[in-house]
Amino acid sequence: MNGEQNVQLDALDVRLIELLAEEPRIGVLECSRRLGVARGTVQARLDKLVERRVIEGFGPEIAPAAIGFGVTSFVTLEISQRHGHDPVTAHLAAIPEVLEAHTITGSSDLLCRIVARSNTDLQRVIDQIVSSAGITRASTIIALAEQIPYRTLPLVRSAVRAL
Repeated sequence: MNGEQNVQLDALDVRLIELLAEEPRIGVLECSRRLGVARGTVQARLDKLVERRVIEGFGPEIAPAAIGFGVTSFVTLEISQRHGHDPVTAHLAAIPEVLEAHTITGSSDLLCRIVARSNTDLQRVIDQIVSSAGITRASTIIALAEQIPYRTLPLVRSAVRAL
């Protein structure tokens, strides 16, 4: 979703999301017990949150460093306007080390988060990225340390307080 939908959350939604974030393997029945509401209420809320794409998945969150990809980097790409985004996006999607890519404003066209096993491996990944005819320039920044990990719970909590 790109902000196309404004889903209103209430306190129960937030408590349910917090519980699932803290204990992803918890069942619906245990959620209902801990939240003090009926199992059907929890299931209905959960179905609604999934349908509206507030909750986008229940899969494990993988730490790339734990599986050998200890270098994180951000790459901005300028693309040839003649080729457009689609061929470049397809090219990037075929590279496993490209974790995400976003269209951006400013002097570049795309921002990618990539990982590599080492700085030498990072060069290999960058070479693979820029091998697309649609990419005219790349600029790479290596992340030295993660100061704030990707998070959404503070945002979820603030969405209810803002109402």
